[in-house]
Amino acid sequence: MKNNSKKYLPLLLGFACAIGVLIGAALDFSSYTSNSFLKPNKKKEKLARLIDYIEYEYVDDVDMDSIVDVTVNEILTDLDPHSVYIPKSEYVDLSASMKGDFVGIGVSFRNINDTIAVIQTLEGGPSEKVGIKGGDRILYANDEPLFDSNISEDSITNKLKGEENTKVVLKVHRKGEPDLLEFNVKRGKVALKSVDAVYMLTDDLGYIKINRFAESTYKEFKEGLLNLKKKGATQIVLDLRNNPGGYLAEATKIVDEFLPEDKLVLITKNKKGAVEKTYATKEGNFETGELYVLINENSASASEIIAGALQDNDKGTIVGRRSYGKGLVQREMALGDGSAVRLTIARYYTPTGRSIQRPYDNGSEEYFNDYLNRYKNGELQSADSIHVEDSLKYVTPGGKVVYGGGGIIPDVFIPKDSNFERQSLNLMLRNGYMDAFIFEVLEKNRSFYNSLSEEEFMERELITDEVLREFRAFMLRENFEMRFSHYRPVLRRYLKAAMGQQLFGSTVFEQIVNEDDLALEKIIALSKSKKLKN
Repeated sequence: MKNNSKKYLPLLLGFACAIGVLIGAALDFSSYTSNSFLKPNKKKEKLARLIDYIEYEYVDDVDMDSIVDVTVNEILTDLDPHSVYIPKSEYVDLSASMKGDFVGIGVSFRNINDTIAVIQTLEGGPSEKVGIKGGDRILYANDEPLFDSNISEDSITNKLKGEENTKVVLKVHRKGEPDLLEFNVKRGKVALKSVDAVYMLTDDLGYIKINRFAESTYKEFKEGLLNLKKKGATQIVLDLRNNPGGYLAEATKIVDEFLPEDKLVLITKNKKGAVEKTYATKEGNFETGELYVLINENSASASEIIAGALQDNDKGTIVGRRSYGKGLVQREMALGDGSAVRLTIARYYTPTGRSIQRPYDNGSEEYFNDYLNRYKNGELQSADSIHVEDSLKYVTPGGKVVYGGGGIIPDVFIPKDSNFERQSLNLMLRNGYMDAFIFEVLEKNRSFYNSLSEEEFMERELITDEVLREFRAFMLRENFEMRFSHYRPVLRRYLKAAMGQQLFGSTVFEQIVNEDDLALEKIIALSKSKKLKN
């Protein structure tokens, strides 16, 4: 790796965490339907008058949109770390992500030598239905060429996207076919999955991984849970690591699957002191089964609602590291020009009454640097380094001691992997380097790889020594020097995971990556131990 990579790794991870939590700040309380609170007053008039003076009287031309954006950002920054402004340019994509779907043709692609190469079709999407495959080159859309080097990626995306049920004729080059293939694709809704993986870890232990809480999350989760029960799961692992949060209602519905009727799930309190309590219903499908919830320092907001509600009700075992510590509730409000603001309108509390919001009295910069502080004080390596306040001690109905003041502290602590080389490999995997390389590998023999069944893929040794040498050469072209001779098994597994993602999807990816996961190994051991006691 580059010489200074190790120096900046904690900073990069901390920054990524902060961005993820900002994205996960949207909670779905009902929108305002009344504008009665927007009454004229002197303070509002003062701000509007200043903007008018600048626009009409200032000596130089000024980008007023920029001034307004900066003003809104400054106002929100002074409030709290999670009240955020969403510019019009970002709102559409962010809304699609949280809604859980978008309208398009349903492919992920990369631009290779000025040609649109399909990485994979999205499950259930329009392109998969008509037979487009990974490796196909989309050359024309409605007879318009897409292989011009001057066409931007945004322009290409706009040509492929469109109104729902409209049609686009794609002409595609497929390796081994003498002529271009023509596909009539009807644009439709394409799911942006928030459940990454559903599979069995052991004969009776099922695994579900959720990456965020969007509008479709509960539906995806419920389907996965019922599928695992059919396969014999009497115990469930719910993996919320690195999940920055999202819609509150989706999280509380998931909690409801595990808690008996009338158990308290969540308490919220607004500035006027109004308290709202959410209780479990009788609809739960896994109220008696054993449960393990995985969290880490990047699990925030709705993820913490789930972990806190279950912990305070003595349901299951929380495993991992102390969560992020976000106990503020946001409501999204439109600003009338395509932009929006997510404004903190309440605080939430776990069933025992504890707030898990970290202090932010010293400003947003120090607040978002908390990851670095945890890294430095050893909290990521030892549970003994977690600072707790006795004044914030609470006791669950079952007698378990829990703490407020900043995140959910797990029942079973798992230290962060401190090996720099392994962390670096994981970053390469998650940030696309391995994905780009594996696409090149697949391109060499598409017909062979596409002929493999999922079972054959999992059983075969596909990452050979030659592939490892090619990957090292690939990384050299990307200006990274690799020396991972001691970590060849990990590198092989991660490269195969990237291959599995492109060929079969995210469940296969997670299944392969998780093969040496310390937290899952601990949970499997706990599961076996409990069965022996029973």
